[in-house]
Amino acid sequence: MSRSMILSNGELAVALDSVGQVRDIYYPHVGQEDHVRGHYLHRVGVWVEGVMSWISDPDWSVVVTCENNALASSIIARNNNLQIELLFTDIIYNEQPVFVRRVRVTNGADRIREIKLYFGQQFEIYKAHGGDTAFFDPESHSIVHYKDKRAFLMSGNLDGEQFQDYATGRAGYNNQEGTHRDCDDGMLSQNAIEHGPADSVIGFYGQYAVGQSRVCHYWLLAAHSIHEARALDHSVRQKTASHIVLSTREYWRAWIKTYTTDLSKLSSVQSQLYTKSLMYVRAHLDGQGGIIASLDSDMLQWGYDTYAYVWPRDAAYAATMLDIVGDTSAAKRFFKFCARVISADGYFLHKFWADGSFGSSWHPWIKDGHPQLPIQEDETAIVVVALYNHFQQSRDLEFLEAMFDVLVKKPAEFMIHYRDGRTHLPFPSYDLWERKRGTSTYTSASVYGALVAASEMAKILGKSDLEVQYLTVAHEIRAAILEHLWDEEKGVFINMITHTGEKMEYDRTVDISSVYGLMKFEVLDVHDDRMIRAWNTSIKILTKNILAGGVARFENDEYFRIDSTAPGNPWVLTTLWYAEYIIRSAENIADMKKATDIFDWVVLHAQPSGVLSEQLNPYTGEQVGATPLAWTHAAYVLTVQAYLECMLHLKK
Repeated sequence: MSRSMILSNGELAVALDSVGQVRDIYYPHVGQEDHVRGHYLHRVGVWVEGVMSWISDPDWSVVVTCENNALASSIIARNNNLQIELLFTDIIYNEQPVFVRRVRVTNGADRIREIKLYFGQQFEIYKAHGGDTAFFDPESHSIVHYKDKRAFLMSGNLDGEQFQDYATGRAGYNNQEGTHRDCDDGMLSQNAIEHGPADSVIGFYGQYAVGQSRVCHYWLLAAHSIHEARALDHSVRQKTASHIVLSTREYWRAWIKTYTTDLSKLSSVQSQLYTKSLMYVRAHLDGQGGIIASLDSDMLQWGYDTYAYVWPRDAAYAATMLDIVGDTSAAKRFFKFCARVISADGYFLHKFWADGSFGSSWHPWIKDGHPQLPIQEDETAIVVVALYNHFQQSRDLEFLEAMFDVLVKKPAEFMIHYRDGRTHLPFPSYDLWERKRGTSTYTSASVYGALVAASEMAKILGKSDLEVQYLTVAHEIRAAILEHLWDEEKGVFINMITHTGEKMEYDRTVDISSVYGLMKFEVLDVHDDRMIRAWNTSIKILTKNILAGGVARFENDEYFRIDSTAPGNPWVLTTLWYAEYIIRSAENIADMKKATDIFDWVVLHAQPSGVLSEQLNPYTGEQVGATPLAWTHAAYVLTVQAYLECMLHLKK
């Protein structure tokens, strides 16, 4: 089940599913230590007139949306059989690790009724059972779950009155379904403590007149100890949960107002998705600077792993988006993160946890008996390019000077020496899709772009020898790309070169990243004959039989493939790359129509909350893969920015 809403303040992050249930709680890093892990639930339900119903039950109609100008949910849950309506506003406090759910409960019946609202909690603290404890804390009138240096406290009130009922128990132990079953009769056991696979429920009971609405505020806060949790709970009660909701809304509205450009040339739905994409990318930013690829823990990749890591590539595109819209301080944190995790030899490994430790990987350090670097070289290159963009947006010369040796000089030296003396192209590394090892067009183009960017930064700092050296090698690589990677007969750029002894083998799979990389890193002008042919050929092949619209990554893409009729599933990202090409090559406003059509296509395939996925079913358009994907949202914003910039200069 994908995620329909992501909330975060850089320390605490919460992901909600399609019916508004909490499915992930990350603390104290975004993307790291998921204490719910997707397969557990934080339920919400009501008991009325002898019937217990959870909002995940089929008789509920639930729509999860996001407010247009705040990182706050707007969820409508209706049960016509029970004549109950729940309206949620969910936020994470921008100042402290506090998650607040404001729920307006409405009695739609023609009679006075007692309605009981229940919140159930299930944790797997530190992503593992064993040693967990849940207990009712009379000092704070709350339920606390804790283990080691992690404590989670849940409490709340209904129109100012504290919850009246509670229970702790176990879930998934000795055939026990969980303490939420204790709600079936409308009364909880008030079992005060449990350990092991512990869970809990709290209940808010109240009388409701005909048509009456009452407001419940539920909060969940995270801390490093029970003592710290109690202190934070005291702070929440002093400020009041209603104030925290309003304050957080105002924070995000101010943030959006600061970083949103003139969107008048967009339709209302396009501009709303732009704003939400800004917030979703920002929500994937950890307090220590890492930008997580996706917080969808149900998106189990190879080896039953998730996307909750910092890929330098994805993160660099996201940081570029933050810089382009003006949030240079957030992007700056990312480059500081990069400076901490880059190797001493000037390259980035595959991916990282938010705390900077090396993440899981399937790239081997040895193959066929020969040691190899388990890297995707484009990840190193794109960070250098992104840093140059950061300087262009921030004009922070002091920061550039501080980062130069570690994020410019060392990577540039690595890229200069990590080349094949026969072709002058980069040595083999894994491609940006993490599948094949060789010398790809995209990676070669990214290295060219990085060395040009490094040359410009050396020039800014008066390092003339380095400026000339970097630019000279960049030109060598460009010439090598055009000599070795252009396929005149097929009219595309070759996907990848590999070597078997002295023999050079060509992988001629049509891959959209090849022509995109040449455009992105300005190896060739978009009006060059080869670029025009390559784009036309690639789009023709990679859109064939995709009834839902969009562009596949490459021929015969097996990742989540539905069947063999289409070349692969369409990706939102690659479709936006095509929109970027249309924008760059446009000569008048009429040429932009195809780009705005793609924007409408992206809006059409977003969730009601604005959440965008990695890829789509080629026939139904249903979301597939990691949802949300931060890179997708960043690409939408960057492409819209390119469109708005281009519109300023085009003639009718």
